Amino acid sequence: MTSAFRTRIIRTLTVPLDADSFPGGLPSFLVRDDVLCWTRREAGLVGFGEVARFTATGPERFLEADIWWRHLVLEADVTDAVGCPGTGPVAFGSFAFSKVSAHESRLIVPEIVVGLRDGNAWLTQLTFDDGELTEAGARAALRRWLEALGSQASGDPAPSQPRAQAEPQATSEPQPGREAKLSTGSLSEADWMAAVAEGVAEIRTGALEKLVLARDIVATVPDGVNAAEILRQLAVRYRECWTYGVDGLVGSTPEMLIQVEGRTAQARVLAGTLDRRDAEGMAGSPLEFAERVLAGSEKQRHEHDIAIQSLTTQLAPFSEAMNAHSEPFILELPNVWHLASDVKAELTEVEGHVPTCLALINALHPTAAVCGTPTTVAGALIRKLEHLDRGPYAGPVGWLDAAGNGEWGIALRGAVIEGPDTVRLYAGCGVVEGSVPAAELAETWAKFRPMLESLGIDS
Repeated sequence: MTSAFRTRIIRTLTVPLDADSFPGGLPSFLVRDDVLCWTRREAGLVGFGEVARFTATGPERFLEADIWWRHLVLEADVTDAVGCPGTGPVAFGSFAFSKVSAHESRLIVPEIVVGLRDGNAWLTQLTFDDGELTEAGARAALRRWLEALGSQASGDPAPSQPRAQAEPQATSEPQPGREAKLSTGSLSEADWMAAVAEGVAEIRTGALEKLVLARDIVATVPDGVNAAEILRQLAVRYRECWTYGVDGLVGSTPEMLIQVEGRTAQARVLAGTLDRRDAEGMAGSPLEFAERVLAGSEKQRHEHDIAIQSLTTQLAPFSEAMNAHSEPFILELPNVWHLASDVKAELTEVEGHVPTCLALINALHPTAAVCGTPTTVAGALIRKLEHLDRGPYAGPVGWLDAAGNGEWGIALRGAVIEGPDTVRLYAGCGVVEGSVPAAELAETWAKFRPMLESLGIDS
């Protein structure tokens, strides 16, 4: 375990902003490749800079991060003129999927945070320095981060006014195709389908009920990878998803592992996927086709039921009341449809206090939606069959504040930027007894599509 934690007290100042001054919402602030990002429907948080960082590996990574964060904010000097979730001290985070991964999980405390929620906008400055924090100083710090762009991200000269005053540059249309190269990741398509077949065989022995297998591909983009442009494309095109950017991990997830506001926790569980291209030429409306194929599929409903049961069972000890949709709904995204269910719980005190976001994540992760069930058996089989370290893929990603509020999605539909022109993309599928390897492979390509399109690669 390492950290940049200091014994000095962290100090924060939060002041209101005029939301009308950036009509494009938070995506208009996605102008730096090193931006920290969590946004949905133009709201959320973006962060610039870094004043502290925590890293850890291993099975205790969530609890170690929780302890570090609580110590950091325990004596924080907080001035907050807005007072809503995401104001005051905030950290962005990304955690490795596996307890045996060499990938470092991390919490990052930014220097500047811009937030937008329910029509309220704000600016927070965070520091360990002893100097006076003022609204003018916070605004000047934000302006420095935006104007320090120069030609870094887009080739544009440094703006005389913050780029955040303009509409976002992303469009709902994919960029023109680039001369990018896609190469095989850890397994070839044939080897991955063989792994799926082996997983199905294991399920048929009764050793487990469900297994989630992931694969990776590598995109090489000769004219360079622009993280800010990727995030803008995803934020504008996938508005119903949560677009995230943390330390080179970028993506737009449709799945909420846990959202905490006060004593209320919510989650969105997905399992069951249908490529929207499959509806072409079919009778009826596309949504009717999705309902017929997804909601009417015993295999898809079984996979979804396993995922819901996994989450609710793990969340129950922390809840005094819980409700979930009795029937899943169809979540419509630009690339796929999913069977989805929302779960809401009122948290109860455990050992004298309401559990924190990270304590809940420690109990919930990994869910059946990204691992399988039973978890221990599925996890061991994943390590045997995938031949890759997922790193942060399918791990929790999001943010938390000092009051215990936070939003943590599962890092799906994403990629890790590995170099100036190299991106590793990940996608996975739930495997049950009725799974067909070729169909699961096709599903991974549907799930790669958001990232490929944001990179400007024809898919």
